[in-house]
Amino acid sequence: MKSTTLLLALSAVLSSPAVASPPRKRDNDSSPRVLKAHVQRQAIADPIAADAKRLRRRDGTVNATMDNSEILYFVNGTLGTPPQPVRMHLDTGSSDLWVNTGVSELCQSRGSPCAESGTYNANSSSSYQYVGSYFNISYVDGSGASGDYVTDTMSLFGQQVKTVQFGVGYQSTSPQAVLGIGYMANEASVARLQMSQYQNLPARMVSEGIISSKAYSLWLNDIDAQDGTILFGGIDKGRFQEPLVSVPIQKVGKQFAEFYITMTGLSIGNTATADKIALAVLLDSGSSFTYLPSDITNSIYKTLNAKFEQRSGVAYVPCSLRNQDATFKFRFSDPAEVDVPLRELVIDPAQLPQGRAVNFGDGVPACYLGILPSDNSISVLGDTFLRSAYVVYDLDNNKISLAKTRFNATTSDIQAIGKGNDAVPKAIVAKNPVAATSGLPSRSDGSGTSDGNGGALVAPSMTLSVLALALSVLVGF
Repeated sequence: MKSTTLLLALSAVLSSPAVASPPRKRDNDSSPRVLKAHVQRQAIADPIAADAKRLRRRDGTVNATMDNSEILYFVNGTLGTPPQPVRMHLDTGSSDLWVNTGVSELCQSRGSPCAESGTYNANSSSSYQYVGSYFNISYVDGSGASGDYVTDTMSLFGQQVKTVQFGVGYQSTSPQAVLGIGYMANEASVARLQMSQYQNLPARMVSEGIISSKAYSLWLNDIDAQDGTILFGGIDKGRFQEPLVSVPIQKVGKQFAEFYITMTGLSIGNTATADKIALAVLLDSGSSFTYLPSDITNSIYKTLNAKFEQRSGVAYVPCSLRNQDATFKFRFSDPAEVDVPLRELVIDPAQLPQGRAVNFGDGVPACYLGILPSDNSISVLGDTFLRSAYVVYDLDNNKISLAKTRFNATTSDIQAIGKGNDAVPKAIVAKNPVAATSGLPSRSDGSGTSDGNGGALVAPSMTLSVLALALSVLVGF
């Protein structure tokens, strides 16, 4: 796999917890400033099963480069003084930063499962401050982590951020540290205990004067690229095709808590698979695949002659579809739309860790299709969609700005996101935004208030798993 946009050699990135270019000052001020670093890709054996275990607590400019992990994205950083390296799963679908402690039963188990992600030792940091023993974050399959909330100094993309609050997992069933960068209303302590919101990383960056507003942009590059870019407090004009269109984030209950926007249509070439809809879809970098209602996926499968295996929850298509010049057009409030090439949705299981080639009964090589049924749950635009989009998350103004991506872009034109209602450079506003009429989750336990201090939202589990059999023997339909 290769990328023409590497800012540093990949080997250097992998060996360093935080690699950054020198900060660039804004023309009119020394702060906020623009920083660049890589966010890397690391392969996982079963992205569909990983999605099933995803956290679902729902009913100036800093630039980091991300790695594409087939199909998760990770950011390197450090915590504490002296710095302790951590590798964090970047997640727009949650709002807490948390990391395991090395003395947990999980991290002490055979195979050192936490070694790659890194751990945090509070006693080894002179800048550590205890907050409380009420950190508790849950996944739909019952896994998660619990322990302490603490504050400490964080170094991210070469930029030091002081007094960052995060969870330390003393009891955990997940080896991966997570960097949640969503709304503060979706923090675990708000959801479970109805506590007041705390300043998570984007908010701390604003408080520290590193960026001007709680906003960031995401560029994942194509399916073969090893890295992408996240810009906190800025956009990169070289990474997208205009227009960049701003659409409103949809409230859940009475508050903004997650990145739901309204999808109005979907077509494959000239064939409409969904038209004149007003479906709430969640933009979630923590989900490897895209999940849509079954009536839409059934239409997609019919058009592509895909085979959906009910037992495993996997859709298969001939791997040769990667060579076809077909495009999925996702439509939102006019004129926002994103084109996703079919090749970006066809995933070879043999390329996954421990994966093996899969064939149809007639011997034709079979690949995963990166769009699956949402199983009567929420609809999610995950990484199989996001790689083809340039997305700006404006938490201050409750807007998402969308544009078609520029794959493997070689030019860069970074501009800071300022303050105010029209803070995102080059963005135009959808003239007649469509409100979602379906797809929004209900509030959990009826908690939550209009000021955003209530509980987080809970969505039903998308219990999808890949049968090991499907990876080792022929698939017959």
